[in-house]
Amino acid sequence: MFSHHPHGQHHGPELKNLIIALVLATAIMGGWQYFYERPRMEALRAAEAEQAGRHKAVMPKVATRVEPVEVVAPEESPRTPLRSDALHGTLNLAGARFDDLTLARYRVSLAPDSPEVRLLSPRGTESPYFAEFGFLSADPAIPTPDARTLWQAGGRGLSPDHPVTFAWENGEGVTFEKSIAMDEHYMFTVTLAVKNDTAESLTFNPYGLIHRTYADTANHLMILFEGPIGVINNELQEISYETLREDGAQQFKAAKGWIGISDKYWLTAIIPGPDAQFDAHFRHVGQNGEDRYQIDLMGMPFTVDPGKTHTVTLRFFAGAKQVRLLDAYAARYQIPLFDRAVDFGYLYFLTKPMFQLLSFFHSLVGNFGIAIMLLTILVKLVMFPLANKSYTAMSQMKLLTPKMKELQERYKDDRLTMQKEIMAMYQREKVNPMSGCLPILVQIPVFFALYKVLYVTIEMRHAPFFGWIQDLSAPDPTTIFNFFGLFPWDVPGFLMIGIWPLIMCLTMVIQQRLNPKPTDEIQAAVITYMPYVFLFLFASFPAGLVIYWAWNNTLTILQQWVIQQRLKKKGLH
Repeated sequence: MFSHHPHGQHHGPELKNLIIALVLATAIMGGWQYFYERPRMEALRAAEAEQAGRHKAVMPKVATRVEPVEVVAPEESPRTPLRSDALHGTLNLAGARFDDLTLARYRVSLAPDSPEVRLLSPRGTESPYFAEFGFLSADPAIPTPDARTLWQAGGRGLSPDHPVTFAWENGEGVTFEKSIAMDEHYMFTVTLAVKNDTAESLTFNPYGLIHRTYADTANHLMILFEGPIGVINNELQEISYETLREDGAQQFKAAKGWIGISDKYWLTAIIPGPDAQFDAHFRHVGQNGEDRYQIDLMGMPFTVDPGKTHTVTLRFFAGAKQVRLLDAYAARYQIPLFDRAVDFGYLYFLTKPMFQLLSFFHSLVGNFGIAIMLLTILVKLVMFPLANKSYTAMSQMKLLTPKMKELQERYKDDRLTMQKEIMAMYQREKVNPMSGCLPILVQIPVFFALYKVLYVTIEMRHAPFFGWIQDLSAPDPTTIFNFFGLFPWDVPGFLMIGIWPLIMCLTMVIQQRLNPKPTDEIQAAVITYMPYVFLFLFASFPAGLVIYWAWNNTLTILQQWVIQQRLKKKGLH
């Protein structure tokens, strides 16, 4: 990777640049670990503790509608059950609200008794999080249902085979209905209806809101967006909690698209029809020491003539951000950029295809760890011409080391002549001393793209490999400092050096020995210690990423060894 100085004892600009590069590389990796990996693991543990500690079915306090929700005196309200293979919960008849929902296919942790992940929670719980749909009247004298309204529910509960209809009559000749249907995954269809039995034409606006009391924003990381999100007129909007707290409400007029709140793996979203226009608001309210966030939309006004009924259909997504499912919904309901709810980042053009390839390999072998290995082989094949040229140059330089030392000794008192002779040797042997850097440079975007895929996609969450690796998105849980679990010692986090990081370190050491060794002693020492620095840095990285790096090194070792044997047979000495 690095070029050599022509004199073993002269520490010139090349060595200075090398040390600067290594220091920067170490600082970047150390910073990555300190600012991203350590907070990521702390946030994960905190989230698991929070999920495990949340309780169910505490009767909520009711609230107002599109305006920021206020707390009022709580009263018990009836509920109707909600159940499918993917979702468990209840609907609150007070406001006909979505406020009690757990994800049946996802657990807080890998523990056998771990509870289901809770997505929505009612008022009165630690972190209220709910959605509501309804109508606003253009005439404030016309009573409309609000968060206090007790709706009448028909049917035996909500399931994929049985929609439920809520009804309420305002006492003045207007009947409001909410018909809710759900599919087998995470999409609800909410049909709002107004029946006008008065003698006058009436005008209403449909609305939908998602409200959340949330205090965990300090654990959010720069590598991942979490918070209010939407696609407004085909443009992704990511409005952080901090922005709403510090800069105030955000508003979008005459918009098309969808709005929601995104967590790392989970999403709630309100989705009007593809051609429906709406006004969207994102806002924060600080009250009683709590941070409350609300995103809401209000549809365009419509008029209901006497004796007529008008309906409006909205959709509500509440569940796991499975990429293929989001893509399917986007196609079925014409939802723009719905897959961007998964934060694939600026390398979207690389990260999503990489995820799709991993998913394809997983469909063949049934194991994401093996899928990562197959992806690594594919990347190697794509980069083979470039890598082969680079490794050939590096192997040639290694075989030319004796000649280089001979020239350095012969012209040790004439540096200019020595440089000319070494360059002449390179030209004669057709060796480019800088070409060894190319494979490393090519790996960088692939490495970060794979890291992003492992970190943000729920498909990688709790995905097992073999043996002790039961979650490819989490670090290797073993450590050499308790002899891989032989001694019951609670090892500090910075000493969690697992088996796979050790394997990765070993492959880096072997790979170094196949590369040309710098003739400068300081340069050689700096390069030699790098695998051990990476050992500690990579120990806290997702196990899937460490497996990728170790497997990639193994393939590189094999490729370089074959090249060296071929060059030796050609008689290059």
